[in-house]
Amino acid sequence: MTPLAAAAPATGGNSLSLLILALPVLVLVWLMFTQRRRQKAVTEAQAALAVGDEVMVAAGLYGTVSAIDGDVVHLEIAPGVVVRVNRRAVVPPDNRGTASAADAPTTPEDDA
Repeated sequence: MTPLAAAAPATGGNSLSLLILALPVLVLVWLMFTQRRRQKAVTEAQAALAVGDEVMVAAGLYGTVSAIDGDVVHLEIAPGVVVRVNRRAVVPPDNRGTASAADAPTTPEDDA
C-alpha cells in the first residue's frame, strides 16, 4: 500500500465529518437565542420596576426601591440610607420560589 492510499479518507465518512462540523455551529446558534431571551427578560423586568419592589443591584446590594427618576433608581438599603443607582444595574428578582427556612441567614438574636 502506498502512503497516499493510506492517507486517503475512507468512503462514507462524509456524514460524520459534516456532523462534527455542524454541531459547534448549532450550539452557538442555540446559545445566541437563549442569551437573547434572557436579555429580553432582564430588560422587561428593569422597565417594570415600581416603588416598593425588593431588588438587588449588580454590586450585590439589596434594598427597596423608594423612587424612580427616569434611569435613576433611588434604593433604600437601610432605614434612612438611600443610594442612587442606574436602572440597568438592577438585577431582576429570582421568581423560582421562596427560600426555605434552612437557607435563611441567622442572627445572634435567633440563637438566644
